[in-house]
Amino acid sequence: MSGGVKSYAAVDLGASSGRVMVGRVGPDTLELTEAHRFPNRPVRVPEGLRWDILGLYAGVLDGLRAAGRVDSVGIDSWAVDHGLLDADGALLGNPVHYRDARTEGVAEQVWATVPPAELYAATGLQYAPFNTLYQLVAARSRPQFARARRLLLVPDLLTYWLTGEQGTELTNASTTQLIDPRTRTWAYGVAERLGIDLTLFPPLRQPGDPAGLLRPEVLEETGLTGPVPVTAVGSHDTASAVAAVPAGGERFAYICTGTWSLAGLELDAPVLTEESRAANFTNELGLDGTVRFLRNIMGLWLLQECQRAWGEPDVEVLLREAAGAPALRSVVDAGDEAFLAPGRMPERIAEACRASGQPVPSGRGEITRCILDSLALAHRRAVREAQRLADHPVDVVYVVGGGTRNALLCQLTADACGLPVVAGATEAAALGNVLVQARAHGLAGDLAALRGLLARTQPLTRYTPRGGTGPWREAAARLAAR
Repeated sequence: MSGGVKSYAAVDLGASSGRVMVGRVGPDTLELTEAHRFPNRPVRVPEGLRWDILGLYAGVLDGLRAAGRVDSVGIDSWAVDHGLLDADGALLGNPVHYRDARTEGVAEQVWATVPPAELYAATGLQYAPFNTLYQLVAARSRPQFARARRLLLVPDLLTYWLTGEQGTELTNASTTQLIDPRTRTWAYGVAERLGIDLTLFPPLRQPGDPAGLLRPEVLEETGLTGPVPVTAVGSHDTASAVAAVPAGGERFAYICTGTWSLAGLELDAPVLTEESRAANFTNELGLDGTVRFLRNIMGLWLLQECQRAWGEPDVEVLLREAAGAPALRSVVDAGDEAFLAPGRMPERIAEACRASGQPVPSGRGEITRCILDSLALAHRRAVREAQRLADHPVDVVYVVGGGTRNALLCQLTADACGLPVVAGATEAAALGNVLVQARAHGLAGDLAALRGLLARTQPLTRYTPRGGTGPWREAAARLAAR
């Protein structure tokens, strides 16, 4: 392409929708446009909750057709879920959804063999009932599992259908709870003790590795002219998002914001202490030998559910109302599992405030302010604890993802942390996906160079802390005393 600019298709799959984005990349160019968006609707069938993987694959093909000529394709998605293939490479049923009930009570079975402290010391992964490890233990007594000869995580399954080649991308594999984050390969001891056959997984791939060429049938269906390579990217969407943090050389924390907030540090080595496990921090693998040391926080889900209950009012109107409401009057624990399920969110937030002896917020503005103050407080706690647990101080917090559009939340996060916040890279996962492809296909530079390109080309907003952190310490103490 002219001027050294090339185009890359980023397939970015979320839990409720997927899209194909086209990134144009050159020495001083980084532009992203949406080619196609399609729904991702899980289906409840008699045997449980399943992903419509065929519908997703059709959406990917439609998106590649809409994208037109590209120099490479990369796929990222949510973590842990997978498809099982038989000896002929055929899919054995739709992949099970991570919210399916089959893993209920399975963790206790696993811990009877490998206690939680030993499991964390070996894999560094926080407890989540839907981790692939627990899914496999739940599935192994099923007839379908007995027929399985291969397991492919969702991005790897779609890559296989596009190319005919199989692999296991490392950043996503690190969410299975079957990877040793120190060696960056399989945790063989854990798998052996639990009777998990690691030969189900094809060989590990690194972000940037070639993953094959689009099959002739795919070229025909999409109208593309071959050869079109598929490139392994950070196929766990958070790995791609963290790769797109537009940081310089400074010591930084990051918060990937959206329905969930993922707050933490980029490290050179995992933190596998018992204190880290008790604080529910996870060690997932990132680009170029890095570790994503982070905690999951409920995120903007709380506000999204309130919007749904209020008839979908414009979020900018809610933020203006919240800006005029009293600060830190009432706060809730944004990580409380009581807020995980949908429905009645305004009432549940009010109930939580009442139960903790705080003033009960009334009206949309006060409830929205309570949510944003509570999220900023959770961000503060995660950033402070990550620094302490990793002995890794930071000077700035980068916010990427959908929450960058929420100026009030970004400012409150700066106030709570007592650190400057730089917000940008709204489409972080797709940008990280595109940049890894571009580097693999001739864009010179290491991770720092890719981030430098982001910083030069993406709009960034800096928020300076206002006032002291005393009111935030007092609010944290109120929550801790519950």
